[in-house]
Amino acid sequence: MGWEKFLFSIFIFTMISIKIHKTYRDIIAVCDTELLGKYFEEGNFQLDVKKSFFAGEEVSEEKAMQIIQNQSREDAIFNIIGEKSVSCALKSEIINKQGIKKIQGIPYALVLM
Repeated sequence: MGWEKFLFSIFIFTMISIKIHKTYRDIIAVCDTELLGKYFEEGNFQLDVKKSFFAGEEVSEEKAMQIIQNQSREDAIFNIIGEKSVSCALKSEIINKQGIKKIQGIPYALVLM
């Protein structure tokens, strides 16, 4: 693998997708881009990372944290899936470790502000 392709692959896997659904109470969908379109199931629990809901602006971790922090000041709902996305939410202090669940090893969290 060439150096450029290596850097590009690192860049792709560090992106977070954020989509803001404008309703009476904004819904902020946050997920690791590599999880888009995937489905996870464990017992009676399911995570369906539908592109129609989660695919949005692809941003860096720093930009994701900025958006999360800004939206947390509003009356928003957060739906967060993936290691990097959950880590951003932890760093932004909108969730704590007790609020994180996992399905097939994939962390997720739901937040009502």
